[in-house]
Parts: sequence; C-alpha cells; structure tokens
Amino acid sequence: MKKKQMIGALLALSVLLGSMTACGGKISTTGGGSASTGGTSAAAGKGGLNLYVWTEYVPDSVIQNFEKQTGIQVNVSTYSTNEDMLAKVKSESEGAFDIVQPSDYMVEQMIKQGMLQKLDQSKLTNLKNISSVFLDQSYDPGNQYSVPYLGGVAGIAVNTSKIKDQITSYADLFNPKYKKSIVALDDYRAVLGMAARSLGMSMNETDGAKIAQIRTQALKLKDNIKLYDSDSPKSALIAGDCSLGFCWSGEIALAIKENPAIKIVFPKEGAYVFFDNWCITKGAKNAANANKFINYMMDAQTAKAVSDEFAYLQPNKAAVELLGGSYKNNPAENVPEDVIQKGEHVKNLDTATLAKYNAIWTELKK
Repeated sequence: MKKKQMIGALLALSVLLGSMTACGGKISTTGGGSASTGGTSAAAGKGGLNLYVWTEYVPDSVIQNFEKQTGIQVNVSTYSTNEDMLAKVKSESEGAFDIVQPSDYMVEQMIKQGMLQKLDQSKLTNLKNISSVFLDQSYDPGNQYSVPYLGGVAGIAVNTSKIKDQITSYADLFNPKYKKSIVALDDYRAVLGMAARSLGMSMNETDGAKIAQIRTQALKLKDNIKLYDSDSPKSALIAGDCSLGFCWSGEIALAIKENPAIKIVFPKEGAYVFFDNWCITKGAKNAANANKFINYMMDAQTAKAVSDEFAYLQPNKAAVELLGGSYKNNPAENVPEDVIQKGEHVKNLDTATLAKYNAIWTELKK
C-alpha cells in the first residue's frame, strides 16, 4: 500500500460509505508484453482481460505466460490501498475491470455493495489446490465471490546487528530509545491497530474511551517512526536507514534475503493478519477469461512461480509441496499456523469510528 495523505483518506471515507484502510500493502505492476500499468482501465476487447491489482504482487513472467498459453491480452492497472481500488472501481463504468484483488475485509464490503459477481466454481478446477485452512472464511463463506491469492501478517523486523535488545512485542516499538529507528506501514488501520494490540485491545475497537487510549499510545510513535512506507519498507531496512520495521511479513522475508542480520518477530500480543483474494467484478466484460485466469493462478506451477518472486504466505498446498523446505522452513514466508490463529483481521467499521481513527492518524503524521 502506498503512502496516503489524510485528505485522500477522508475522501475515501466519504465516497466509500464506511470503508477502511487495509492490509494489503504489497504487490506488482506488470512491465513487459502487452500489459499496461497504473492507468485507467483499458478498453475491453475480444480476447482481452483487464486486471486491477496491488502494486508489486503479480510477477511479469506469470502474466506473460498466461498470455502465451491462452492468446488473451492482459491489461494491468495497479493500486496501493483497498480504498483507492474501491473508489476507482466505483468511478468507472460497471465491468471496466474484470478482476480485482481485494483484501479480506474489502471482499466483504464489495459483496455487500453488490460490486462482485459469484464465481463459477465449475470452471475453477484448481480450487482443489487451495488448503482448506484458507477457505470458507467469515468474509466470504463458501468462497462464492473470492479465492485466496496470498497472505501474511504485519510483523516486526529487527536488524540484530544494530538492535541488541530482545524484541518480542508490538509494545517494544513504543520505547523512546528507538527514536527515528522505525519504518512503518503507511496505513492508518495497521499502525493504529498495532497501537491497540500493544495495549491488549482489538484492532477493531469502537468504544470511544478505548479509542482515546489508543490515541495516547499511538502518539508515542511520533518520534520513533522515521519513515512511513507500504510500497517497499524493505528498502529502508536493507539500506540500514531503519533498524526496526513494522511491515508485511513478505517484505521482511525479502529484506532477510539481502541482509541475514534482519530477523522477523511475531508479536506476542497477536499480529495483524491479512489475506488477499481474486474476485470478478459485477458486469465484467470478460468474465469467461477472468475465470480462466483465476484458475491459472491456482495452478501449482503458477503459484510456485508467484512465491519464488513474492515471499508471502502461500495458501496453495500443491505449490507448497513444489516449493519444498526452503519455503516450508522459512517462518517469514510460511507464517506459522499458530501465529495466524492468534492474530486478528481488520474488519469493516462504521463511518463515525473511522473518522476518529483518521483524526488520530492525521495528528500522528503531521
């Protein structure tokens, strides 16, 4: 997820009728071939497919291989937050994008707003490759509208060559000794959720008194956070600009590959957990091609190729077997099941509560 100014958050708040910022701060633009990136939706042509996906999350090679196999031209636009995606889909004509990639809570919100169409599971023969652990989630019972793509947690990155303290919790990041040491997600629900978890509260608190306590706690981070970055927080860790990070597990895994002194810590309070999903929009002009693409993305070899490039939690059990021990034994990539079970998902909250969180976020970042 990209950096997000308050004015953008408030605009999203008013446009989206109670939406929230999210997880997902992950993901990819396709660069070569026929893919187009970052712009408005491409005109849907016969044999085409219009994707709207997270920045840096889908490998170029995977898109190009699908085009080669099927002859379907794939046009790719990217976004940095769930709210940006929702606002853009709302602003375009129905079906301008065939496939979107919302995080868990946003799937639920788009279903409620009638923005997604049910999947034709008879066409999704590779759904059998997805582990049952990741199916039938509360945001989409029965996976009528979504299938999981990748997931993970917001973990703590520690450069052990610089930080000699034993970091075990989100609460440790509030220590004033870590002034200007942290790269944090540029995501108000994630950061304020982390503050809530550090106090033993839910990321989804709605009680005014508790939100006031979260504000007090969050403002302690003002001097500790050197940089807000949801697109590539690993860069500040690898460069040594920040010795601590509050960022996505996949980003931490990539940072570890560049600098083995960096370690991942799963907070003892329970981490922020996310899943990102494939969905087909209501009125999609290329629905048949969309089903082909989603089925292709659930192919074991395709999913392995994704995990070879993007180090997130892989729900595809067939791909996990192909990935072998290097993935299975890497907790930054293959986040342990007990961490997932102990963690918490961001949920949709009412507009008044989100306004309170937005106000705290503005105060924290100004």
